[in-house]
Amino acid sequence: MPADTLTEVAEAPGSAKPDPILVADNIVRRFGGLTAVDVDHLEVQRGLITGLIGPNGAGKTTFFNLVTGFDTPDEGTWTFDGEPMGKLAAHQFARRGMVRTFQLTKALSRLTVMENMLLGAPNQTGENMFLGLFKPLWSGEERKHTEQADELLARFQLDHMRDEFAGTLSGGQRKLLEMARALMTDPRLIMLDEPMAGVNPALTQSLLEHVKTLRAEGRTVVFVEHDMDVVRDISDWVVVMAEGAIIAEGPHASIGANDAVIDAYLGSQHGEPLDFESSTNVFDRGSDEAGDDDG
Repeated sequence: MPADTLTEVAEAPGSAKPDPILVADNIVRRFGGLTAVDVDHLEVQRGLITGLIGPNGAGKTTFFNLVTGFDTPDEGTWTFDGEPMGKLAAHQFARRGMVRTFQLTKALSRLTVMENMLLGAPNQTGENMFLGLFKPLWSGEERKHTEQADELLARFQLDHMRDEFAGTLSGGQRKLLEMARALMTDPRLIMLDEPMAGVNPALTQSLLEHVKTLRAEGRTVVFVEHDMDVVRDISDWVVVMAEGAIIAEGPHASIGANDAVIDAYLGSQHGEPLDFESSTNVFDRGSDEAGDDDG
């Protein structure tokens, strides 16, 4: 879907989209006296790449956790492709076509790369305790999943590591493995939490191209990122969070001149619009969220 789909969309928090795949309303999460997330309304356009940015502690990862079933909001409802999702467990989200990755990769280090991939295949007959005893019932299915996994490993240039333990992979290779494993479910929406964090420059460009390929395949991507070069390169639309709320939306070109965004990053004592070319370090400041769950 072309990015110009959003040319008529208002550049304002909670703006309506022509064909939203994810719609969230009044999502609130409190931790004691702290309100970590307070999102009035958000729509994510189908078939495009949406970047979710904001200062450290803005609530981005917590919001991801809430809408993917890894945490429960105190208030609010949301739908995926028109279907209410609030009462589902995390694994049921994946079965319906909505998957996510994590800041800290979840590769199982003592399983091989191939075994990690096969774990991502949904609805496997062999997972049934009784049916799993009879190999003829699931061996053909396993061959099909193995072929799919081999194709994805080749696509992500991990086929040479097929039989190695996942714990031997570099940080960047683990990011690639996690993305490849997510595609085993053939998802319609992929939510990537800081996919470029800790990745060396040689692999960053590869990851960027893979994300663009997801869009070319008709999938929807939402990603959390602090590197504004990445946001500018791949995002069709940018959503900005601060103190748990959405404070701005729009194409990346308009975000750097938005007063609310400048206040969130620099405080009220600012004089110039943020320059995406030269202010990457400002956006990156305090961006290492590993371990603090982004608020």
